[in-house]
Amino acid sequence: MPIETIDLDKFESKTANLYESIVVASKRSRQINDFIKMELSQRLEPIIAKETEDDTIMNQDKLNISLEFEKRLKPTLLSVEELMDDKLNFRFKFQDEAK
Repeated sequence: MPIETIDLDKFESKTANLYESIVVASKRSRQINDFIKMELSQRLEPIIAKETEDDTIMNQDKLNISLEFEKRLKPTLLSVEELMDDKLNFRFKFQDEAK
C-alpha cells in the first residue's frame, strides 16, 4: 500500500495550528485502536473458551479473524481521514471546566 502525503496547510486548517491537529488525530487514533482491540477480544473469546490442546480448526478460525483485522485500515490513517473530512468534533478540557 503506497504512502500518501498530506498537505500540511489543509491539515493545519482543521484546528488552530498544526500541533493541535496532530493531538486531535492522535487522540482519535487511540480511541479507534481501543475499539478495535475490544472487538478483536470479543470475537476471539468464544474460540479461546472452546480451545483444546490439539485443535487445528480453532487455530484456523483465530488466524482468519486475525487476517481480517490486519486488512483493515490503520487507526492513524482513519483518524487523519476523519479530521480531513470534518467528521471529528473536538473540544478542550479547560473550556468545559470554565462553565
